[in-house]
Amino acid sequence: MERKLDRHLILAIVATGLLSFCGVVIETASNITFPVLMEEFNVNIATVQWMTTGYLLTAAIIMPLSAYLKKNFSSKKLFIIAVLLFLLGLVIDSTTTTFALLVVGRVIQGVGTGIALPLMFNIILERAPINKIGLLMGVGTMITAIAPALGPTLGGLIVNSLGWRYIFISIIPIIVVSFIIGSVFIKSEPNSAQHTKIDISGFISIAITFIGFILAFSNLSTVQEKFLNFALPFVIGIVALIYFIKHSLRTTDPLINIKLFNITKFTQGISAYFVFQIVALGLSFILPNYIQLVNGSTATVAGFLVLPGAALGAVLTPIGGRLLDNFGARRPIMVGAFLQIIGTLLFTIFASSLTSIEIIFFYLIVMMGMGLIMGNIMTHSLALLNREDNADGNGLFNMILQFSGAVGTSIVSAIMQVGQQISTAETTAGKTSMGAQIALTFLFFIVIVGSVLLYHATKKENISKE
Repeated sequence: MERKLDRHLILAIVATGLLSFCGVVIETASNITFPVLMEEFNVNIATVQWMTTGYLLTAAIIMPLSAYLKKNFSSKKLFIIAVLLFLLGLVIDSTTTTFALLVVGRVIQGVGTGIALPLMFNIILERAPINKIGLLMGVGTMITAIAPALGPTLGGLIVNSLGWRYIFISIIPIIVVSFIIGSVFIKSEPNSAQHTKIDISGFISIAITFIGFILAFSNLSTVQEKFLNFALPFVIGIVALIYFIKHSLRTTDPLINIKLFNITKFTQGISAYFVFQIVALGLSFILPNYIQLVNGSTATVAGFLVLPGAALGAVLTPIGGRLLDNFGARRPIMVGAFLQIIGTLLFTIFASSLTSIEIIFFYLIVMMGMGLIMGNIMTHSLALLNREDNADGNGLFNMILQFSGAVGTSIVSAIMQVGQQISTAETTAGKTSMGAQIALTFLFFIVIVGSVLLYHATKKENISKE
């Protein structure tokens, strides 16, 4: 296939990117609706969390199938299936009268996102000119990265003015536009299907792994009172993971080629990707809580304070990709790591009394670093693989993205809760401040770990350029 940057390629990326964008923006916007949903459906906070957890869990389970789906179905068929599933989920969620159906709708949307997100990156990796891959991977990452920046703000505005159902209703026109663009500009690739068998044992075991780990981490905050609620699913997850690894090494047609982890720099890159995704999600949890509970601002103000940093990080992603195309991965990635270290260190030092200006400024620094790291480390790591392994590597990165989303917030939330418990302060603001200090210190230390991984992952350039 000829690699050229033309209108068809750009609009194919836009179509799949819009679908992925909608999945992420609903995920973050829906968090604003939790208090309203708890009251309307008479459910507690642990139950309402399944609206997000169910979506993330489903997307994470579907993404290991991306290599199989790519081999057996054309890009256009996969796109149409993803759009129709996502649209069905939106209709269910915008009309439901029960919380169970609300979760079902989100699960169906998770299937759509689980198909669409790897599809977008597969199209870029297969069809983009070699010297434009970094830029286009950055654009693809930007499309999904800007969604968390807009989600909370949009969610707050929509819920306050129209009601929570309109979060789903407002997305339907975007999905329709995505469907029209994709139907015209995504190529059918009729000769690409290989009709391979699906690895059922591998799929079931990786699904049990994710379910076990996500259930365990969702109960991490209550581990002292209900240890078995954490330990039992965690052990099940470990056992399922061990079985998955052994099975994948034995079978001739594994769900995902885990032998890719034998490539040291790929493993370092995807590990760093996981670490920095937890940092991003951790801050997106800590800062809105700090702004509201410590500084006494509203949820809308909290959304606007984190918006500049999140938007800057998203906009810098394609710029970072262009820098990779021109100078290689190491320079932009290590500059990004340096900015991450500085930003999280400033948060840690001033954690006891962060002002709104400090939060905006420090978050801008962190997210500048994030914009230079996330798309580039994915591009660099996938460039280390043979072309036939790109679908497996892409599936692994997107699987890690969803998995970190499901567990990252749980880990940081549990750390904050421990900080609140050991705090000697009498007020909620004082306890939250202590919890935030400990959580921000934790994020600083894992940024150091992630930066070391990035240093080694990019130590020798392996990306060929034309």
